[in-house]
Amino acid sequence: MKLKNSIYLLLAIVLGAMIFYRISENKGKEESNGKGKGGGDKKPAKVTGVVLKTSVFSDNLSLSGSIDAKEQVEIRSEVSGIVESINFEEGTVVSKGQQLLKINDLELRAQLSQARTKQALASENERRARLLLQKEAISQEEYDIASADFRSAQAQTQLIQAQIAKTSVRAPFSGKIGLRSISKGAYATPTSVVANLVNTSQVKITFSIPEKYAAQMKVNTLLSFTVAGSRETYSAKIYAIEPEIEVETRTLKMRAIAENAHGKLIPGTFANVMLPLDKINDALLIPTEALIPVQNGKKVFVSLHGKAKEIMVETGARTDKDVLVLSGLKPGDTLLTSGVMTLKDDSPVKVTIK
Repeated sequence: MKLKNSIYLLLAIVLGAMIFYRISENKGKEESNGKGKGGGDKKPAKVTGVVLKTSVFSDNLSLSGSIDAKEQVEIRSEVSGIVESINFEEGTVVSKGQQLLKINDLELRAQLSQARTKQALASENERRARLLLQKEAISQEEYDIASADFRSAQAQTQLIQAQIAKTSVRAPFSGKIGLRSISKGAYATPTSVVANLVNTSQVKITFSIPEKYAAQMKVNTLLSFTVAGSRETYSAKIYAIEPEIEVETRTLKMRAIAENAHGKLIPGTFANVMLPLDKINDALLIPTEALIPVQNGKKVFVSLHGKAKEIMVETGARTDKDVLVLSGLKPGDTLLTSGVMTLKDDSPVKVTIK
């Protein structure tokens, strides 16, 4: 029994010694790192930084837009009838006023001949009634009836002539005509699309900008753009701006025009627009890696008296490497650029200036 108690006592002493040793060791490490109760300051974190200075910044807004033809229309016949002739080749350039399609007008011409005969008779009746009125052989009312009949016959003739003119479908402007969807001998109606006519000598680029940039937009501003599948950069000029902001998207729509003499720009494609904004002569640009997104915005760290100081900033445009700071920083501040994700406010730092 005494032996058993002695063994238990020995084990308790050994266990207590081990616990004491571990506590003492941990305490020594904390003191060596400056974290103990009687320790000194924390060891400064090694970081890199830059001293901020102003520079000239030409701000550009990157946007997506669509390319449309300067003029585009669906060719249709205004009257119904049998297609008598098609006077264009698909995919060719046609001139303004060129006849594209002819609708059979035999019935309308017969009606015109009849209307002209009636008009001639009404004209003669009006002439006789005028002479009789001068001799007071008929009343004013009888003359007025004859005169009205003549004007009515004249109007009927003009109406039929207008209908005949509509049987010739002509190009409203010069451009390239597309694939036709009707053949000779088919019955065409005003709902039948003959082909699409497109003027691509110039193209329109339509795009929208966020409302905060609306005040900077002016007509005749030059911009550049690119299209998929081409490395060439094209230029355009803003010629029209919507007078109001779109409430649903909070954007302002505008349109620019670009020359397309060689036909490289195809309507319907997307354009990557680079829109120049106002030039800033005293811009503060910071590296993107120095910026830390937080719940209420964005923050950075600057070095102040050997410690990291947390500052909330407002940012603007971005480039590939830098971000424009609108508020929160000033020239001469030492901005911390590396190791910032592990820093806390008032942490000691040792800064290496780049």
